[in-house]
Order: sequence, then structure tokens, then C-alpha cells
Amino acid sequence: MDTVTIENTGRGPLSTDELAAVIGHDIPAGSYVNLGIGQPTKIADYLPTDSSGNQTVILHTENGMLGMGPTATGDDVDPDLTNAGKVPVTELPGASYFHHADSFAMMRGGHLDVCVLGAYQVAANGDLANWHTGKPEDIPAVGGAMDLAIGAKDVYVMMTLFTKKGEPKLVQACTYPLTGVACVSRVYTDYATFDIRTGGVHVLATYGISLAELRDRVQVKLLGLSRTTAASSARARLSPSARATAASAGTRAPRPSTPCAGRRALAYRRRRTRSC
Repeated sequence: MDTVTIENTGRGPLSTDELAAVIGHDIPAGSYVNLGIGQPTKIADYLPTDSSGNQTVILHTENGMLGMGPTATGDDVDPDLTNAGKVPVTELPGASYFHHADSFAMMRGGHLDVCVLGAYQVAANGDLANWHTGKPEDIPAVGGAMDLAIGAKDVYVMMTLFTKKGEPKLVQACTYPLTGVACVSRVYTDYATFDIRTGGVHVLATYGISLAELRDRVQVKLLGLSRTTAASSARARLSPSARATAASAGTRAPRPSTPCAGRRALAYRRRRTRSC
């Protein structure tokens, strides 16, 4: 089934806050979600609420909290209440705290519906590279990314599409050390949003660039049919297309067919065997 790409050429690329709002709006209600260190933490401020004003997703933090709220400001700042990136946060009614090891058990055990990570590179098959560039002078920073990449049911990436040198981060094959293999399902960037499927990379929406221009700059086969819009709301532009795409039967391959999911199931069986 062909994906209709919403082209938003009447504006520039998304700002970080606009991108965070787009991602927050697309996370399904009721999901258990982990937001990676860095830009993804901004998503906590843009999650949708129900008619009573309650947040509709449950945020998990790597350092041991479930039920995290938006970023804390002013008198709400508690130095003992932070996310994994040491940013002060708030707690929602019913929030709970637990040991770091229990937090990682949730991550590795397949209990998270969605995680959002930053990335240096994402390959067309969903490979993720986000912990090291391989340069001797760079400091590796893997953290819990590997655990999230293989443990979450859906892995979203939030990143700029191009480096400061103009090189695309969405590539045919990663040249940086891998964090996870075939684990990314969707890539959100300032210039476009991509669905990673077994049939290829589908472009859901573009911002400040046409699909044709995007194909010229990204050396990956991009699937999609152009539809230009003059709408001004980033969230309104993307979300209907994204929701319709996700709801289309058979458009995305089931997660168990990916190497990442296969290894996750094997690792789970091994853990069960060791615990018996």
C-alpha cells in the first residue's frame, strides 16, 4: 500500500519544541513510555491529556520512577526528583519509585510500549547507532540505550536529519558502532518523519522540503506519494497521516519478524531458564 506523504513546503523545518509536540501527539494513549536523555525529554511537556486534564501516557525513567510528569520549574523543583538526564521533573498522582535494577528489568523485559531515543545514525533496515561515533577522542555514552532498543515494543528516534556538514543521518547502512539491530520503527526529524518497514522507508510528512528534494539529499530509497498542504500546525499536519498509516492493515511488519525482536525473545527465554 502506497503511503501518502504530506508535504509542508510553505514553512521551514520543525524546531525542537515543534518536533517534541509532534511525537508527543502521536504516542498512543495508555502507553508506557521511556524518553531518552537529551532532546526526547522535551516530549514530556507536550503529551496529550484527557478531558479531565490527566496525562494519557505513563512515563518511565531509567533511574527508577514510573508516573513522571512535565519538567519542574520554580517552586516545583526538587533536587531529589529528576529524570535520567538529571533534569528536574514533577510527579503525577500514583507515581512510584523503585531500584535501578528493577527499572532495567522493566526495560529489558518488554514492559515498555514506546521509547524515544536520539541517534547519530539510523539505517534503512532500522539499525540504530547512538552511543559512539567511533572516534578516539569521543567519549562513549551507551547508558541504557541498548536495553531500551531491544526491550521496548516500538522504538522511535528523535534527531536532526542532517549533520552540521549537511550529511544525512538516515543512511543505507550505519558506519558508527551499533546500539541495536533492526529495532527502530519510526524516525522523527526536523525535515521529515519516516516509517521503517520491511518493505522500505516510507515518508509520512516533510517540513520545509519537498519529497523530491528529500530524495535528492538522502541516499536511501524513500517511498511515498506527494500531497502538498499549506497548513500551519505541525501537529495537525502529521498526526492524521501517522494515525491512518498505523491503522492500515498490513502496512507495518510485526515486530517479532525483526532480528531485534527475535533476540529479545531468546534473551527472555534464557533469563527464564536461569531463574528456574
